[in-house]
Formats: sequence, structure tokens, C-alpha cells
Amino acid sequence: MFEALGVRIPDVGQSVDESALVEGIARLETVKAAAAAHQARLTVALDAARREAESARGVPADKRGRGIGSEVALARRDSPVRGGRHLGFAKALVHEMPHTLAALECGALSEWKATILVRESACLDIEDRALLDFEMCSDRNRLDGMGDAALAAAAKAIAYRLDPHAVVDRAAKAPSERTVTIRPAPDTMTYVTALLPVAQGVSVFAALKREADAGCDGRSRGQVMADTLVERITGRPADQPVPVAVNVVISDQALFGVGNEVASIAGYGPVPSAVAQKWIADAVADPRSRATLRRLYAKPATGALVSLESRSRLFPKGLADFIELRDQRCRTPYCDAPIRHRDHAEPRHKGGRTTARNGLGLCEACNYVKEASGWKVETQLGENGRHRAEFTTPTGAHYRSTAPPVPGTPPARSSLIEARLGRMLADHFAA
Repeated sequence: MFEALGVRIPDVGQSVDESALVEGIARLETVKAAAAAHQARLTVALDAARREAESARGVPADKRGRGIGSEVALARRDSPVRGGRHLGFAKALVHEMPHTLAALECGALSEWKATILVRESACLDIEDRALLDFEMCSDRNRLDGMGDAALAAAAKAIAYRLDPHAVVDRAAKAPSERTVTIRPAPDTMTYVTALLPVAQGVSVFAALKREADAGCDGRSRGQVMADTLVERITGRPADQPVPVAVNVVISDQALFGVGNEVASIAGYGPVPSAVAQKWIADAVADPRSRATLRRLYAKPATGALVSLESRSRLFPKGLADFIELRDQRCRTPYCDAPIRHRDHAEPRHKGGRTTARNGLGLCEACNYVKEASGWKVETQLGENGRHRAEFTTPTGAHYRSTAPPVPGTPPARSSLIEARLGRMLADHFAA
């Protein structure tokens, strides 16, 4: 028997009948919900303890609690952005929505369904939020069989009835949050997501759909819509390369077809070398585009980036390029955000040097968090020569981040190539 939070679950085995397996699945879902509720209570307790301690030390009120969301994220092995959401979710449940918290504790709500209720009531004041909480979750039978969309719709209706002005004001503010984001997808694809006001979003989709309805040329409807989107934004046919600067990191062997290592796209991640070769070949062949090469120097056996050829006389610019190519994404553990700041691990006002070893590529939020009281970041070169950063939180917890290897290493190169790289490195540093 497997036991979690006092709930006994049957082991997986041929002697267990199907009904027992289904019952075990249901019990574990209840355990997950109860754990989420207790996690919320612990999160609020951490926030209260930290703020009380900072108040006793004389920290200004507007600076208390900085970095707690990031600490929560590290403890949950999650990104700092989600850590902030976890903290806000916990405080809303514990302080303002006791019925939702109780429903989560007993398993009547999942963590995601509780998140929906917190989200849809965020525009209300404390009194109205308490009323929505009571109406939605005081009778847990109401929650039976209710899906995510139905739950959100019911919460929206109650919120609008309680305070229509708050809901309208929230809707009026939402267009200011419009944005476009990108994230990797499997098989060398990517998701480009646009958050738009509903009228604009529906219009964009309708225009793409109308183009797809116009005729069939062997492409699927989805393919026509995707190609039309690319053509209207870039002004070029979808099957032609777009002349924009993209950093592609690829080994010399893979570039010339000798090796099969992966390449890396700055801001995206690894791609097959054959795909990168085609992109580079297309850029070279297209007279409207231009491909330039810049040499990176890495330790052949480990892939640790040690230097790069700079096209600028300004050392800070070259160093910033080096750090971004070395780190690839924000170096805070579990944070996949693009690099926005290249900053000192040990702050300059504490004697930190402007060097590659003391440099870190970070997103904007993580860079500000590490400056909060009690945070410390130390850097060193690991045994494999790769850059390593250790983050220490105000509670003394330690988290480690190691820079990824440069594409193409290992496997180890031939002795001839190693000797050539050694000479190039010596010439570079001598210069």
C-alpha cells in the first residue's frame, strides 16, 4: 500500500481490480488538492514571517516582501513569474476566500479550478469577493460535474451582478495588456501568441479564415491561415526567408556537414543542425539577405564557452554578447525567460568585477529580485569548465544553475582541430 497524507492507495498489480484502480486515482486527486491547500497556507505563513522580520529591522513598508514570489518559485521548481502567481493565489485563498480554500482542502475543487475562482474575483473588493466565495463554494454540491468553462462563467456572472462597474473597468483596462509572445514548440516549431482585445482578435482570425475559405491549393486550412499570417506580417511569401538578424550557434563541423550535432537559436533553443544549415544556405543565396560569421571559442571536451570574436572595440558590448551567447536564457533556476539584463552576480558596489565569470544573463524580474535583502549569487567555473552560479535565498536555501554547453561538444574533436582551436585561442587572448 502507498500512503500519502494519511490516505491509503492500493499498489499497482495484477491482483488489483479496475474499480480499486479508479478509486486510487480519485483518492490521489483529493490528496493533490489537499496538498495545494496546505501549500497555500505555508506560502502565506512565509510571507507574513518575512514581512514581520523586515518590519522589525526597519525595512520600509514598500520594500518588505520583495523576492518572496521568487523563493516560492524555486521551492516549487517553477518559474519566478508563476511564483508570483502562486503567492497571490495563496494570499487570496487564505485571507479572502475561506470557502474556496475549504473546498480545495477536501478535494471538491482542484488547484486549477480554485485558481479560476481567484482570477475571476480579482476585480472585486474584499466584501464582494467574500460574497462570491460563499455563493460559489459554501454548498460544495454545486461544484459537482462543473467544468472549467462552466465554473468561470458562473463566477463571471456573480462578479458582474455584485459589482458591474468593477468588471467593466477591468475590461476597459485589459487592452493595455495586449502583447505578443513566443515560446518553443516540438519539432523545430514555435508558438507565436498574440493577446488582443476581443474585437481585434476575432477580426484577425476571421480574416485568416476567409483567406482559407477562398479556395484549396493542396494545403490544409490551417496551413493556409498560417502562411497568410506570415505573408501579411513580413510582406514576403511564407516560403522565403525573412531578412532579420538571428543568432545561430553551430559548430564548424556541423555547419559543413561533417557532424550531426544540434545547433542553437538564441532565444529559442536547440534545433537539428541540418535545419540550421538550410537556413544559413538560404541566407547566403538570397541577395536581399546577408550571413555573417563570428567565431566562438569553447573547450572541445566539455562545450564550455570561453571566448568569442568581437566585432566591436567597446569591451562591454563584446562582453554582453558573450554572456548572452553563453547563458542563452535567464540563469535563475527554472526560469526560461529571455535574457534582458547582463549584470554582476556580485554587485559592483560590493566589489564585483565586470568579467565574464561575474556576469550573468538574467530576465528583468530576476535581476531585480537578486538585489533584494538576503539574496546572494556566487559564480565559479565547474570541473568541466562551464560557468556555474549558485543562488542563496534569504532562508538559506541553495539552488544551482549551470550554463549550457555550446552546440557541437562533446564528442571530442580530432587532435588536429583541438590544436587549431588552441592556437586560435592563444592568438585571440594575446591580441
